[in-house]
Amino acid sequence: MTVIRVISKALLSFLLVLAGTLHILRPGFFLKIMPPYLPLHLELVYLSGVFEIAFGLLLWVPGYSRWAAWGIVALLIAVFPANIYLYQHQEIVRASPAMHLFRLILQGPLILWAHWYTRPTPTQPSSTPSNPTPPS
Repeated sequence: MTVIRVISKALLSFLLVLAGTLHILRPGFFLKIMPPYLPLHLELVYLSGVFEIAFGLLLWVPGYSRWAAWGIVALLIAVFPANIYLYQHQEIVRASPAMHLFRLILQGPLILWAHWYTRPTPTQPSSTPSNPTPPS
């Protein structure tokens, strides 16, 4: 795995675990941006936090990393309605319209970032020669 890929995975993992932890420890912000048509607001906030933490950690577990990345993609798509709701009701969070738009658009690059880890890592070339010569 390249250094850039490792650093990128570490950053994505850290951001997911941080966001998930905030969902659980400080659900108030996330409750405010829940669209009213969704049921069980607090439960969904906690559930999304648990999944963020789990997927962020599973990115590092061989055999589960690609599944975790697909889970992150699905989770980011699942929470997108909350981001749309916040954009439509900008009075919920004090920020400039440009900042609200940036937060909404940021979802796309985050999905692509997670999608990068759904692909298998390229195998590294073998350190042994393909036609070894027998010792004389």
